[in-house]
Amino acid sequence: MASVSHQGIARRGLMFVLSSPSGAGKTTLSRKLLKGDTWIHLSVSVTTRAKRPGEREGRDYYFIDQKKFMAMKRNGELLEWAVVFGHYYGTPRKPVAKALAAGRDVLFDIDWQGTQQLREKARSDLVSVFILPPSVGELERRLHTRAQDPKSIIRQRMSKASDEMSHWAEYDYVVVNKKLWRAFSELRGILIGERLKRERQPGLSNFVRKLQGQLRRR
Repeated sequence: MASVSHQGIARRGLMFVLSSPSGAGKTTLSRKLLKGDTWIHLSVSVTTRAKRPGEREGRDYYFIDQKKFMAMKRNGELLEWAVVFGHYYGTPRKPVAKALAAGRDVLFDIDWQGTQQLREKARSDLVSVFILPPSVGELERRLHTRAQDPKSIIRQRMSKASDEMSHWAEYDYVVVNKKLWRAFSELRGILIGERLKRERQPGLSNFVRKLQGQLRRR
């Protein structure tokens, strides 16, 4: 059953996907969006990679071994999955389905492979945004600034960036993250507009009939 929006109209949730090459800023934008919007929550993926400093089980990822990951994939428990830099990532199906049915939006921080799989399975629920860096130099600077990866991994991420960016045209929207505040404002505008689409508000028919009934009784 869809939840009721702040306008009092029942709505169905949507899957809001952000993708980008590493260092373009999608994680920072995701966190700002989650902090300022109570109607959306993060889809927590499972991954076989090791936990990074500051990450928490169940908040950032569910950290599992490869055997368990393959069992989830085999049993159809994943909406999408991908291999990134030798590690497996995937989205558990049940929490997402439950959220959408309840009228809650789900934010995805995934790559183009995962986005393609979601599009094949649930196109009508999907809104995809690709985040681009303003320049290659700025992309490299951000990768070094966050100090999460050794230089060898940064080189891998930079060499992979061109391939990742080649998929920009497969997305519904593209945002260039030159200034964080502007990129965030554009992202919020996309989300608000998509929420207001008629097909995502199944309660509109009843709402309009109620208004018409009130007018007839005047």
